[in-house]
Amino acid sequence: MNSILHFVQPILPLNHTRTSTSPPAHDSLTAVSAGKHPHAPLRNTTSEKKPKKQDDYHSTLKALNSRGRFPRKSLGQHYMLNASINEELVAAADVKEGDVVLEIGPGTGSLTNVLVNAGATVLAIEKDPYMAALVRERFAGLNRVEVVANIPFNISTDVVKRLLPLGDIFSEVILLLQDEAALRLVDSSLKSSEHRPINIFVNFYSDPEYKIKVSRTNFFPEPKVDAAIVAFKLKQPVNYPHVSSVKTFFSMVNSAFNGKRKMLRKSLQHICPSPDIEAALSAANLPPTSRPEELTLQDFVNLHNLIVTT
Repeated sequence: MNSILHFVQPILPLNHTRTSTSPPAHDSLTAVSAGKHPHAPLRNTTSEKKPKKQDDYHSTLKALNSRGRFPRKSLGQHYMLNASINEELVAAADVKEGDVVLEIGPGTGSLTNVLVNAGATVLAIEKDPYMAALVRERFAGLNRVEVVANIPFNISTDVVKRLLPLGDIFSEVILLLQDEAALRLVDSSLKSSEHRPINIFVNFYSDPEYKIKVSRTNFFPEPKVDAAIVAFKLKQPVNYPHVSSVKTFFSMVNSAFNGKRKMLRKSLQHICPSPDIEAALSAANLPPTSRPEELTLQDFVNLHNLIVTT
């Protein structure tokens, strides 16, 4: 069975693990929620169907209790307790291996489970962020999908910024990029004029690898530059560097590089006083005269966690 499970945002706007009862900010961009980004295509690459436990009254209540949830009247939530009804639904639709199915409101994933077992590609839309997170976790065992693309050079940075944070969806992103840009993106060397915030971003979310150079003569019309294939092996969210806030982390990094060649104790003064920055640099085993291009990803992580309060 080769089935792919996709969780995507609805086209029309709708009202996006941890022990907290509230989903984290990044969950608004994950799973089957109605957030800003499409999420979680997954693939079951096993050669045959694996029997999965059928959903019943007890398993449904257990799933809801795991999130401290009750059916919400405002969302019209009524969860299916009889797995045989889901089987009837799938049979009525005559779902077969390779079919593409749009599921609206997967809830606890009981119908999704039957659809996936039938070999369907499922596009599930869920308004409730708690149920979105639950279904994403339930099907986390399925392999993620790769992205392979030959994109216009002039949008490469934007595409990289959009795709790399989707490690809970994609396992790898392989892009054909302008050669010069490719070299910059994978270069993690320090004290280079090419060391920029994008390098921190790329290494925060992935392990990049420059594959091969592609001559400009392979294109029509022929561009003025060569290209290159770059593979970004995406990290899953649990493997991201630990920062108290991803948003404030990248805000700090951008501020640091806005004052390129400036010492961090100057460029980050809007975050905290210079003496505090120097103390944090010392605690992170960095000289007080450090500049942004001299810091590794981990250095920035350590500095952020010392000076930024959220």
